[in-house]
Amino acid sequence: MAGRTKFLLDESDMPTAWYNVVPDLPAPPPPPLHPGTGEPVGPDDLAPLFPQALIAQEVSTERYIPIPEAVQEVYRLWRPSPLFRAHRLEKALGTPARIYYKYEGVSPVGSHKPNTAVPQAYYNAQEGVARLTTETGAGQWGSALAFACAQFGLECEVWQVRASYDQKPYRKIMMETFGATVHPSPSDLTESGRAVLKEHPDSTGSLGIAISEAVEKAAADPDARYALGSVLNHVLLHQTVIGEEAIKQFEMAGDSPDVIVGCTGGGSNFGGLVFPFLREKLAGRISPTIRAVEPAACPSLTRGKYTYDFGDTAGLTPLLKMHTLGHEFIPDPIHAGGLRYHGMSPLLSHIVELGLVDAVAIGQNECFAAGVRFARSEGIIPAPEPTHALAECVREALRCKETGEEKVILTALCGHAHLDLPAYASYLAGDMVDRELTDDDLASAFETIPVR
Repeated sequence: MAGRTKFLLDESDMPTAWYNVVPDLPAPPPPPLHPGTGEPVGPDDLAPLFPQALIAQEVSTERYIPIPEAVQEVYRLWRPSPLFRAHRLEKALGTPARIYYKYEGVSPVGSHKPNTAVPQAYYNAQEGVARLTTETGAGQWGSALAFACAQFGLECEVWQVRASYDQKPYRKIMMETFGATVHPSPSDLTESGRAVLKEHPDSTGSLGIAISEAVEKAAADPDARYALGSVLNHVLLHQTVIGEEAIKQFEMAGDSPDVIVGCTGGGSNFGGLVFPFLREKLAGRISPTIRAVEPAACPSLTRGKYTYDFGDTAGLTPLLKMHTLGHEFIPDPIHAGGLRYHGMSPLLSHIVELGLVDAVAIGQNECFAAGVRFARSEGIIPAPEPTHALAECVREALRCKETGEEKVILTALCGHAHLDLPAYASYLAGDMVDRELTDDDLASAFETIPVR
């Protein structure tokens, strides 16, 4: 298999169950808390936002959860996705390392997001929900939910972070083509949005603000529910089809990863790739280093506090134990819109605290340099988000070049950049600016975290 480039599974090899990492962890993650009582939230607290099936998955202690046939049927439009050996990138870097990438850009919307959008739409449709509301940053998640709602006859309403709404107009067109209604956030359609605009009329928005708007709209409409593209346990659960397939594909390749690298914003792409491999590591069958990569402009894992905080700006959500920069933190409008979230998945945060995953933060110029290098060797222009993982892959491969180690490096190329080319235009023109948060920036952001 040494010269093989693509490792392809048959549809019959597609996973039939999602993997829940919680039962295999050495300690359970802390529960979400009700902001009023300080007690763990129960199903009744979540019922206005999520269908019962997803609430059950959110708190499940079952190791495997079957994937409904109706969901598998839609998955077959693009799954199983290919695993590539990056021979040309290896050659361009002059490294003895072997680099593999699991490519999720083959989905209908060009990213990994439909892996959870499809089951979320399915379970809501099964419970008679008429419409879903959501937020989106770069537009990958909004596009995925719009596509999924079209598959199951649901209406879809999306609040897109203003910075990305302006930077990525074709994402809006894609969402509308699938039938969604799209608003820039902050908007004047909700109390949450109006409050932000009153104080900051030119606000570029944040995922926290957009979440507040979508949650507010869903909570006020008995026929609507809210759908989230990352952060929560059930979202990461659905994404584990990525890692489950990759394990089978590594068996085909006769190889095993020494280093697994993924970009992290809320944690869905990273968890989806990593959790099945973490299961194998915890069982003693493999021993890879697992590394999360985030933007230097929004470094929740590397510089945030691990504490309870709201998942949204207005404080409408339960309190989540996570690495956070403060729920009122407004990130710099970097081009990796999908990584501009103030917090991190509570489950992933817990795993980092257990010492099972490490994390680094990288500036966007280095990330786009890696994206261009990858495009010119492998022929795929990566979305801005996975360029962060690629930058760390390049670093690791060059370290191997210095040491002579033949490490096996795996990453998830979670989407292409066909609708994100203005970001590359900015980089190629030399207009892209790196911004790293100062200690004063962080101190000011931390002031918004509730005291517990």
